[in-house]
Amino acid sequence: MKRIVVTLIGSTLFAVLAVACGTGGPSSLGLAPGSTPTGNPSTSPTPSTGPTSTGSPSASPAPSPGPPFTFEVWFTRGGQLFEVSRTEPLVPGIGRLAVSRAIAGPSFTERAASVESAIPPATRVLGLTIRSGLATVDLSSDFESNPVPASMNIRVAQVTYTLTQFSTVQRVAFQIDGRPRTEVGGFPTAQPQTRAMFDAVLPAILVETPSIGGWVSSPVTVSGTANVFEATVTVRVLDASGHEIARTFTQASCGTGCRGSYSVSVAYSLTSQQPGTIEVFEASAKDGSPENVQDIPVTLVP
Repeated sequence: MKRIVVTLIGSTLFAVLAVACGTGGPSSLGLAPGSTPTGNPSTSPTPSTGPTSTGSPSASPAPSPGPPFTFEVWFTRGGQLFEVSRTEPLVPGIGRLAVSRAIAGPSFTERAASVESAIPPATRVLGLTIRSGLATVDLSSDFESNPVPASMNIRVAQVTYTLTQFSTVQRVAFQIDGRPRTEVGGFPTAQPQTRAMFDAVLPAILVETPSIGGWVSSPVTVSGTANVFEATVTVRVLDASGHEIARTFTQASCGTGCRGSYSVSVAYSLTSQQPGTIEVFEASAKDGSPENVQDIPVTLVP
């Protein structure tokens, strides 16, 4: 699913998306968090143009953080791709920030729910540009450390999915330390990477909302994509004791050999706030038992 949810107003949206997405030619997707811009930064001390009580130079104020925006970060769970979200103050360089968050790894709550990352945490984003739907990402050689075929496949998939969430990116080319590569850690990258190349590492059921650790209230909307028998997806809400307090099912837009999207609202009743679980699964055609289960730990609000 490609998306970027941005909460902002008027000209701010236009300016930031112009920086992040480009207008047809090569364009930087911004500085990585913690990097230093070239040229004369706006925070450089400049002489005061008016009288002051001390006569000493005054500094320009640092830019104020922008309004919050939400973006996808792709990790792994059970050896397959898994999507989480991050909400942070708006900055130029949305794509670069998203890749940096994929490198930073899952949160403590996500790790407790078995979410992992195959990308070595020492990896640095050295550059990121976009042109005509092609994002070219330049990563440090740490990205290739300790390569095994399965992990390199997932590493490349994590970066590809994280970048292709944006409507201006359909393909991803990889560079290592500034040099284009036909392979990365033994994984072939001569051809730009697309989401379709990694269908095999997507789970049968992917839950996009709610997120792990999220707070939900009744009715809770559960959505994502699935490739399951007859496109039927079942959703249960479990309370803190693991007891079922609600159940429903829905049909994905495609199934039995093709991936489709699904979304369903589930109403539940509770008298107190408590930890709970949103369980999404495929009912076995043989005996109805849960298959391809995705458990999403959340806080249930009455």
